[in-house]
Amino acid sequence: MSEEFKRKLKQYADGTLPEHEKDEIEREMEKMEAYQAYLDELMSADDSRTGEAGGLGAEDAAIAISAKATSSKEKSIIRRGKWKARFTSAATVLAILIVITIVSSIITGLFYGLGEPNRMTKYQDVITSTIAVTRPNVTIHPSGQGNAFFTMDSSGKLNKQVGDEQVVIGDFSMKFLLGVAAAPQVSWLDNGGSGQYTFYFPGIQSSSTAPGEANRLSGERTDGSEWVTLEKLPEGTVAEAYLSFDRLFTTDELLARLEHKNMQPLWFAADAGPDSWRRNEGIVAYPVGFPYWPVWHADDLKIDHYEEKKSGWFGKIVSKGGSYPALAAYGDGAKRNENFLKTLNLLQQYKSIANKAAPFTDIDGAAGYIRTNGVKLYGAVVTGPVKELLKLREETWIRNLRVGEVRLWNWRGR
Repeated sequence: MSEEFKRKLKQYADGTLPEHEKDEIEREMEKMEAYQAYLDELMSADDSRTGEAGGLGAEDAAIAISAKATSSKEKSIIRRGKWKARFTSAATVLAILIVITIVSSIITGLFYGLGEPNRMTKYQDVITSTIAVTRPNVTIHPSGQGNAFFTMDSSGKLNKQVGDEQVVIGDFSMKFLLGVAAAPQVSWLDNGGSGQYTFYFPGIQSSSTAPGEANRLSGERTDGSEWVTLEKLPEGTVAEAYLSFDRLFTTDELLARLEHKNMQPLWFAADAGPDSWRRNEGIVAYPVGFPYWPVWHADDLKIDHYEEKKSGWFGKIVSKGGSYPALAAYGDGAKRNENFLKTLNLLQQYKSIANKAAPFTDIDGAAGYIRTNGVKLYGAVVTGPVKELLKLREETWIRNLRVGEVRLWNWRGR
């Protein structure tokens, strides 16, 4: 074996042999393995013959033993070199993965964490607002978790108010890859939130109706069985009711009608244009509206206390406090409408997320129609004692009622 070949073997074993020479040395080693296999075969045959014939001469035996020892040593060097090369390759791949993970985690943190408010907060606001606008009497307060590889998870409990109690009706989760949202995963508990409680639009415009004339009612009442259901519920229960009106109301007009009733308004259904009800003969399967308690956004907060403290080399701890706009319990319709339109603008700004969270609702069309024609209400969700809800049957402006969730008594009188 030449000194040059020994040097290359040593470099191969150490993992320092250049790539362009590695293939050549491996081909040579394959040849040597073939040679060694043949030599072993010959030596085995020679050993057998030596045992039978009484052995080789001293010189021949020494040569054979030396060749065998050299071959074993070369095999050992080759095996060590191969395993070292494999270990070096595996360690290199692992190191690259660790570096990629660390770098992607830093980029992920910066992407979702920078800004005031940051992207994570904005995306959570969009989810909260979409659920509040498109699902009557359903709320969510999601939390976010940034991950490696540019992803974020946002999840939370879906809740309804029945009486004075917040009831968990399901789980919601949505994944993000940078700014791209995936379809949400929603699991309902006991079918509590998956039931579709529809509203009925108050009328359709007939061809004979003069311009500016009020809409006429379309169809007969179909809620007789719902009132029977309410009558049969025990007195010590509270329920959720979906109300449809005989005409359109402004927000202030509707609040005035509900003010002196022993029940709590929860959600208002807004006229989003003919496309929302015309194809279903006045039935609104996917309503758009706003909750009685507005969804306030980051810039609605009036800051009255702000303090920063340095934390570490580059970090800081921010302490701030403030308050959101005050609302009269049964008034301030203009403020409520303004908040509703602002929320719709937010959903249009983050349309890709809103459309994933509410895939069957035309948010763009609804926002454009309401912005042009104003906020007019045709339905509402209320909750209260069953005996109080039964009194609504005497209200001529309530055209239809649907019973929603029912719970045992948990009510504080209004």
